[in-house]
Amino acid sequence: MEQTNSLMEKLVSLCKRRGFIFPSSEIYGGFSAIYDYGHYGTLLKNNIRDSWWKSMIQEREDIVGLDSAIFMSPKTWEASGHLSSFDDPQVDCKKCKSRFRADHLLEDFGVNADKATLEFINIELNKIKAAGNLKCPNCNAKDLTEAKRFSLMVKSNLGSPTDELSEENVVYLRPETCGGIFLEYKNTLESSSHKLPFGIAQIGKAFRNEIVARQFIFRTREFEQMEMQYFLFPQDVKDKFEDWKQIRWNWYLANGLTESDIRWYKHEKLAHYASDAYDVEYNFKSIGGFKEIEGIHARGDFDLTQHSKFSGLDLSYFDEATKTRFMPHVVETSAGLNRLLFMMIDKAYTEETLENGEIRTVLKFPPKLAPIKVAIFPLLKNKPELISKAKEVYNSLKSDFMCEFDDNGNIGKRYRRQDEIGTPFCLTIDFASLENDDVTVRDRDTMTQDRIKIAELKDYLRTRI
Repeated sequence: MEQTNSLMEKLVSLCKRRGFIFPSSEIYGGFSAIYDYGHYGTLLKNNIRDSWWKSMIQEREDIVGLDSAIFMSPKTWEASGHLSSFDDPQVDCKKCKSRFRADHLLEDFGVNADKATLEFINIELNKIKAAGNLKCPNCNAKDLTEAKRFSLMVKSNLGSPTDELSEENVVYLRPETCGGIFLEYKNTLESSSHKLPFGIAQIGKAFRNEIVARQFIFRTREFEQMEMQYFLFPQDVKDKFEDWKQIRWNWYLANGLTESDIRWYKHEKLAHYASDAYDVEYNFKSIGGFKEIEGIHARGDFDLTQHSKFSGLDLSYFDEATKTRFMPHVVETSAGLNRLLFMMIDKAYTEETLENGEIRTVLKFPPKLAPIKVAIFPLLKNKPELISKAKEVYNSLKSDFMCEFDDNGNIGKRYRRQDEIGTPFCLTIDFASLENDDVTVRDRDTMTQDRIKIAELKDYLRTRI
C-alpha cells in the first residue's frame, strides 16, 4: 500500500509539473474532485479520443456520430429511472461532518456491497459497529449515521431564477451521455440511410454529484464519456454482444495494452432491464489493483420503450423484410475518457536506473498517443546558424507531426524533460548538420541515436509513429 501511495504521489506531481493535469481553481484553494487539463494532458486526451472515434466512426459503415446537449428535458431522467434510483449509499460522521460512501466503508472490511440494497448495507454496517470496529476514516470517531441514499444528479436553475428553483422547474446536468443518443435515435434513423443494425456514438461531458471523489482523476464530478449505443434485432443481441466485447478488447491491445494489463469482470447483479454486462478492468499500479475503465452492456429495449412511453412518440422500428414492428434492443459500450488517460499515464510511467546511477523518469506512451511526437533541438542556443537550421527542420515537420522546439538548457536536461513528457523522438541539429544536411535522432525508449538525412525524416518518423 505504501508503494502504491508513493507511486500515486509521483504521478500527481509529474502531471502538474509537466503540464498534464492541474487542480481546478487552485489559486482559490482548489475545488474538490475537479481538474483542468494542461497542454500535454489535452493533447494526450485528444489522441485517445481520436483513436476511439476513428475505430468507431471512420473505420465502420454502421455507426454514426452525435454531439448531444448537456441539458435535456427533465422527463429524460424520469423515463430512464435516474431520478428515482441513480444514487449511492451515504454515511455521515456526526463529529467531523465528513461524508463517506457506505459501500466503500464495507469494502475495507471485505464486504462486497456493490449495487447492494440499503437494507443489506445497514445490516453489515451494524455488525461491524456492534463489534466496535466501525470508525470515521477522517477523525476515528465511532458516531456514524446509518446509510441513506444520496442522489448523484446535479441540479441547475437553467431558465429559472434561483429563488424559484423547485422540483417542478429543476433541470439536471446529464449524468451520462447515452440519454442524448436515445432521444436522437428517431431523428438519426430518419435523416440517414441506415437500417438495423446500426449504432450512434458520441463523446461528451457528464456530471455526477459523487459523495467522495477520490484516486486523482479516476473518480471525479465532471468527466468525459465515450459511448456507443448499437441498435439491433432482439434475436441478434447475444452474438453482437460477444462481437463488441472482442472489438473493444482489440482496441486496447492496439493502443499499447497487453493481455496481462486488462481483464474481464462479469456482473452478477444486473440492472432489471439488462441481460448481460461486463467491465473491462485495468490493473492500475498507482491505485493497487484492477479497476473498471469501460462497460459493455446488453440493455434490452428498456430505454426506447421508456422514452416512447413518457414522450408519447412511437420509437418502434418497422422491418420491411418481415413486415413486423418491434422495439429495437441495444448493446452499449461506455468508456471514461479521463480514466483512459489516467490508465495510459499509469501504464507509461517508468523509472530506469542508468549506468551512471541516475534515475531516469520516462512516460513510454505508444508513439501514436504521445502528446508530442518529435522534439527539435539546436545543439547550442547561442549559435544563430544552428537555431536557423533547427527552425527550418521544425517548420518542415510541424504540419505532419505534433512537434516542439526546445533550446532551453543543455541537451541532457532537454532529453530528460522530453522523457517525462513522453516524446518518442528527439532531433538534435549540430554543426555536422550544417554540412551534411542530417540530424541525430534519439529514441526515447532505447536512447539509441541514428543519423538521418533531413530529406528522409518524414518517412523515417512515419514508419515509427
